[in-house]
Amino acid sequence: MPAVLVHGVPDTHRLWDKLRSRLSRRDILTPSLPGFGVPLPPDFHPTKEAYVTWLIGEIERVGVPVDLVGHDWGCLFVQRVVSVRPDLIRTWGAGNGPIDREYVWHDLAQQWQTPGVGEAIMATMGGDALAEGLAAAGVPAEDARTAASHMDERMKECILGLYRSAVRVGEEWEADVARIGRPALVLWSRDDPYVAPRFAERLAERVRGELVFLEGCGHWWPLEHPAEAAAALERFWRAHA
Repeated sequence: MPAVLVHGVPDTHRLWDKLRSRLSRRDILTPSLPGFGVPLPPDFHPTKEAYVTWLIGEIERVGVPVDLVGHDWGCLFVQRVVSVRPDLIRTWGAGNGPIDREYVWHDLAQQWQTPGVGEAIMATMGGDALAEGLAAAGVPAEDARTAASHMDERMKECILGLYRSAVRVGEEWEADVARIGRPALVLWSRDDPYVAPRFAERLAERVRGELVFLEGCGHWWPLEHPAEAAAALERFWRAHA
């Protein structure tokens, strides 16, 4: 029964390398979202619905229920998949990605969602500028440089398409999240500059899940606190074995 770890924006499967190396289990799958360091499937349009459909297909190919984990946009995708296909999931863990009517997208997300403005912002994102921006947000310097090296025009277009499809994601998906019945771990950075801790508390209450805050950690807990995150996941998985 493998674990599937789903990254967010602007990351690739490499987001999970540090955490994965600290897990005792080896049945770990870390797919890259289409367009995020990998090609796009034919006729793929980067919307939130398309990414959920893609993730469902990836899990169906495993052939058994999985332990599903997501960070950032991966967190949103995980919540949606468990909402609509609980038969594919044994347990799920997720953090730092809100599906909540009360959440207001952060400033950069709102800029990406604005035609013309988003393209202008993306023109400045890449290379040293992106690496420095990620490091300023808490990403360790080496990891920030690695992430920036994989930002290309295809990824930029996918990010814009994804965010523009999700202006009202809380209104569209929240009610289904409240019906989730699979065991849940809400794993959240206490000092996330993009999503306040109260959204973690609201999610944990909504899904009747376990809530673990990672202290002294910004948005990217798989990179900033991989050992603590891995330990929390393994405790959770053992409890539901």
